[in-house]
Amino acid sequence: MSELITAELVDLDLSATTKDAAARSLAERMVAAHRVTDLEGFLADVAAREAQMPTGLDGGIGIPHCRSEHVIAPTLAFGRSGAGIDFGAADGPADLVFLIAAPSGADDEHLTILSGLARRLMDAEFTAALRAGTDPRTVAALIRGEEPPEENQEQEREQAKTETETGAAVAAASAPFRIVAVTSCPTGIAHTYMAAESLAAAGRAEGVEVTVETQGSAGFEKLDPAVVAAADAVIWAHDVEVREKSRFRGKPLVDVGVKAGINRPAELIAEARRKAELGEIAAVSESGGDMETGDGNESSADHARFGVRLRTYLMSGVSYMVPFVAAGGLLIALSFAIGGYEIASVKSVADHFVWDEADSWAALLNQIGSAAFGFLVPVLAGYIAYGMADRPALVPGFVGGAIALTVNAGFLGGLVAGLLAGAVVMAIQRVPVHATLRGIMPVLVIPLIASATVGFLMFIVVGKPIASLQNALTDWLNGLSGSNAVILGVVLGLMMCFDMGGPLNKVAYAFAVGGLADPTPGSLKVMAAVMAAGMVPPLAMALATTVRKRLFTKTERENGRAAWVLGASFITEGAIPFAAADPLRVIPSVMAGGAVTGALSMAFGATLRAPHGGVFVVPLIGEPFLYLLAIAAGTLVATALVVLLKGTRRAAAEAAGDAGPDGSRVTVAA
Repeated sequence: MSELITAELVDLDLSATTKDAAARSLAERMVAAHRVTDLEGFLADVAAREAQMPTGLDGGIGIPHCRSEHVIAPTLAFGRSGAGIDFGAADGPADLVFLIAAPSGADDEHLTILSGLARRLMDAEFTAALRAGTDPRTVAALIRGEEPPEENQEQEREQAKTETETGAAVAAASAPFRIVAVTSCPTGIAHTYMAAESLAAAGRAEGVEVTVETQGSAGFEKLDPAVVAAADAVIWAHDVEVREKSRFRGKPLVDVGVKAGINRPAELIAEARRKAELGEIAAVSESGGDMETGDGNESSADHARFGVRLRTYLMSGVSYMVPFVAAGGLLIALSFAIGGYEIASVKSVADHFVWDEADSWAALLNQIGSAAFGFLVPVLAGYIAYGMADRPALVPGFVGGAIALTVNAGFLGGLVAGLLAGAVVMAIQRVPVHATLRGIMPVLVIPLIASATVGFLMFIVVGKPIASLQNALTDWLNGLSGSNAVILGVVLGLMMCFDMGGPLNKVAYAFAVGGLADPTPGSLKVMAAVMAAGMVPPLAMALATTVRKRLFTKTERENGRAAWVLGASFITEGAIPFAAADPLRVIPSVMAGGAVTGALSMAFGATLRAPHGGVFVVPLIGEPFLYLLAIAAGTLVATALVVLLKGTRRAAAEAAGDAGPDGSRVTVAA
């Protein structure tokens, strides 16, 4: 961070009283330092990012940040407020404000700055020094991780001497319990970072030092080996396979899904401490996660862990498949919008392409999208196998997935091929080999033997039966009508809205997307029902915060404005902040709304050929008016229920005298 911040970018007496004014004040310093070219354009980008989710952190910290085309170089500005500024943190206003600016497309720089700063802000001595600093040069050097200028060192030393001695005495008396954690989810966006923040906050409350590695969509920065070595226990909160698991060998391990990291972090920390006290050491392998506990005796918990691992393997494949679905599906959908559905049957654009004909461009988009869709099953199988047995399993997984397409086993064949490939590679890895062969095992021996084995099984043994099952499922979907179709719509709607981006949501979505690889009327109805139901939770929360503002906090009302766009774009995760704050009222309400929408969509016979896009792909929807009516009906049902439930709670709180002045802070137990 040596060139990110200078003394000119530090304001130790930030007079702003709102987050917009604070961002403007710090951004003006960036403009003066020739780091930002257009003040208003940059502030618009900051505001757009802030609208997605508040950037306040517990402990009096605000971190507004964005990528912007108006930024010349990665830059960090710091302001210290005496009065405090509301950035949406649960514990109140922030007095330490960091404005992070990164150029457009500079994902690595942006995430590196943000993650590096977040880790340092977990250090109480660091934040105390920021609050005590009196010279901008000293504070800038501190943020850069450098020694302060020589003329300022003595003053800072004297000011921190008493605090340092006291802290050392406390540390000597009782060293903190240290936990390292890994969080990840299939998309690597919302749940990954929410779980990380939840674990870190619970650690602070419990007096436990928690350091989290987020394995998100933009990659991950590995924990310092020294931090891992010093840890007393490990927590994995993940729905896709943890990468480079062998780093955590020899530690007590708590292995759970990512939702547990969000909803019950204190319990996970307590479980980690219990395992550490009992000396329960997990045997971690690169291919299997938590294989056994201290005494090696199998119990019912082992079967539960197998179920968690199986779900993790499947979600790993789905997470890598989703980008192919989004890119390929939207390209195909766009081609239909331009050239009509018959564009799928034209000959290759490699043989015939006319630059000034719209149909040629439509055919080009369709054939590019179809090429991307052709990878769905192999990618699904390959990365299920990868989740089970790491890189050596990629080749047999992809080969098995390709064979599944060859024998017409489809999506189900890809699932089976991935599991077979992973299992075969794991079995080979358990065979003892001479030291001279170990170097070529992962790059030659294992892919060769595993590919041959999986190929034999898929071609000769299981491929045809799975193809028959796939055909039966397709025929069943095509024959759905009346009450059967409505029941399927209800089930899909409930799954999409139960965990809003979690495992059940992804299973329903993967089921729908799998049908698009070889579309039929039945599979197109399923895709329409899934997307419609997935739009309901954020739209319902947006509507509820509009019609009954007094039932929601200021932060929730701000999130509600962003939820309009997120819901319209089919980003179900837009409702997560509301569900996390009040799960017993929000989740049942949106599930009811999703069930209504899914049922109506199937009953209306709405179809959809695009895997994503929300209202922006309405022209590609069969029965578009009825489809929008289904979404509106489900949204109204969910809104009415959440308003009713929250209103009942508020009335009970007012009767007990526990409601706040605006009704936003109710203390009645759920």
